Parts: sequence; structure tokens; C-alpha cells
Amino acid sequence: MRSDIPSVNGQTSVESPSERLRVRFVRPDLPPLESVHALFRESYEQGILTNGPLAARFEDAAAERLGVRHCVAVSSGTSALMLTFRALDLRGEIVLPSFTFFATGHAALWNNLRPVFADCLSRTWTVDPADVESKITTKTAAVVGVHVGGNPCHAQELERICASAGIKLVFDAAHAFGSTYRGQAVGGFGDAETFSLTPTKTLVCGEGGLVSTNDTTLARRLRAARNYGDTGAYDPEHLGLNARFPEFNAAMGLAGMALVDAKIRRHTEIAEAYRRRLSGLPGVHFQTIEDGNASTFKDFSILIDPGASNTSRDEVAAALAAEGIETRKYYSPAMHQQRLYRQYADQGAGTLPVSTRIAASVLSLPIYPSLPSEAIERAASVIEKLLDGRPRK
Repeated sequence: MRSDIPSVNGQTSVESPSERLRVRFVRPDLPPLESVHALFRESYEQGILTNGPLAARFEDAAAERLGVRHCVAVSSGTSALMLTFRALDLRGEIVLPSFTFFATGHAALWNNLRPVFADCLSRTWTVDPADVESKITTKTAAVVGVHVGGNPCHAQELERICASAGIKLVFDAAHAFGSTYRGQAVGGFGDAETFSLTPTKTLVCGEGGLVSTNDTTLARRLRAARNYGDTGAYDPEHLGLNARFPEFNAAMGLAGMALVDAKIRRHTEIAEAYRRRLSGLPGVHFQTIEDGNASTFKDFSILIDPGASNTSRDEVAAALAAEGIETRKYYSPAMHQQRLYRQYADQGAGTLPVSTRIAASVLSLPIYPSLPSEAIERAASVIEKLLDGRPRK
């Protein structure tokens, strides 16, 4: 028996029985290949493969969508952060959350910036502005806010703190293309925001990253920085990288732009379905999306409190794996617990109790547009039986 599973763009994928039993953690939803080829053909025939007219069109479309003056496309979300820190000429310390993907920290270390970790809020799992403010010193060059899982952090409060301290503010918006904060699209806050365009994100370019900013000087520096720092005179103005953006990736992004809203709607439906089934189970907690905000739900994660459920996060993950349901533990361990970053945590980060607790209990469940309702029910049933001892109707 075979199962045809519809995707958000109207296409179907055919799965074998063995594939149907396995629930993948992620499966990218892509625009039709024909539409990508049609966009890419002219650049290909002209022999223009990177930083060409399609990349410029993609940047313009992204800037319009985000409501900003400039978007600069680069090779990855990590290079977007690396080049933004470099283009802002940051030196000294940078305050950032520990509960985030380690690429946020890597971008700081690559720029010889000393990471200072701030704790996160227990409800939203985003960085705690009060703790950020307490970590700012005369050595602080910038603050990084992260929209964890697409959930907007307290952007305006961070803007106030950084303006008062006279320091830069960058947002890692890797998960948040399509998120809104108090009705405004994520992308226009702080000095710059950086996005990832990899297969797990709402806007997929295969690989790639994006920097959004209203600062014309910064955008100019970033365009040079992605091309080794050279503006075209073969005399680099800045220290840059080869972080150019391929035309094929731009074609994929342009073709996929129209899918973003439908993807987010489907992710939201899946998140609501998980919440309905798992709400009220002992020891299960959810990430809070504050009123007035909208998340992309790039990830859907739950917390398993072993004290209340008498079951650990790892036991739940193992039970799901036994049923062929893939999960992840985003982000465990937290950065201040990782070998590359412990030395910085030992010198001023403190215990970061909320980040430590959340990292120890977080479990990310499958979420993607083509995830069938049956798979959501299967995952929920496994968790219910383990934590509640009986399935619920």
C-alpha cells in the first residue's frame, strides 16, 4: 500500500510502506523544479552564476517582504552573522543568549569577540532583557537577540537597552522569516537582522543567508564583505570572505517566496494540534508566544519536567524513536555547557539557571508542511501513553 501525502504547494509525494512507518523530523517543502529552472535559465545561459541579476531580484523581494531598505544575500546564515559583526567593526565583548544554536557563538569567536552569556526567559525561551542589561559593561560592543524557533524576542526592550548603552544590536533571525513582533515584520529591528535559508527554514534557497538592515552604509560594507571585501576595484576596503550568493539559490528563493505564508499557516496548525493533544499531560510545558506576536514555528519543542512526569526527556525521545518518529533536542546542551564555550561561562556567565533547565528538558517534535495528521496523532499517542499511562480521546 502506498500513501500520497499532499504538500503545501499542491504537489504530492509517494511513499513506500516502510517509509510511511517512519516519521522524519524534517522534510523541506520546495517550489516546483520547473519554476526554479525557468528563473535560472537566463543567468545560466549568460554564464552568470553568483551575485547576478537573480540575486539582486531576490534581495529586492526579500526587502519588500520584510519592510526594510536593504537585504544582502550571502552564502549562509552563519556567514551573515560573521560578516555583520565584521562590518559593524565590533571589538571586545558581545552579550548573547546561551540557549541558541552554536553558530551564533561561532560567529562571535570568528571575529575575536568574547561571548558573555545571558539567561533566557522561562516562558518564551528567548533572551532575558534584564539579564542582558546586567551583563553590559564598558567592554561590551554589542548585544545579540535570538528569535528562538521563530518566536520573536523582546526586540523593543533590547533596542532601548542598547541605545541607552550606546552599543550595537544584532538579531539572529535564522528561524524567523515571516515572524512578526507586535504587528511588525521581524527584520527591521536593531542595526541588522540575519536569516538562514537552509532546507529547514520557511524560505528555502538550498543554502544561503540574508542580512536585513535600514543602514545604507552597513549594507554597502556587507556587499563588499561577501566578495572578500572588494567593491570591484581589486583593492579591498574591508576584510571579507567568499560568501557570494549563487544565482540558482536565488531562483529557488524567488520561486519559494510565494510559499512562505502557507508554510507558516501549516506549521501553526501542526503546533496547535500538538498543543491540543499534549496539553494537561503531567510535566509537559510549551513555549509561550506572547500576545501581538506571531511565530513561524520553525521548530515545535516541548519541555518534559521529570519531577512532574516521572519520565525524562530522553525516555520520551527513546519511546518515539522506537515507533519510528524522529526528534531532536534543540538546544541541548546550552552553549555555556559546551566544550568550546565553557571557559567563557566560567568567567562571568553564572549558572544561567533557566537556560540550563530548559536545555535539560527540551524535546523538538517533527513539524513541516507535508507532515500528515496521522503522524501528529501517532507522536502524541506515544507521549500520552508514556506520561499519562493511557491514551486520551
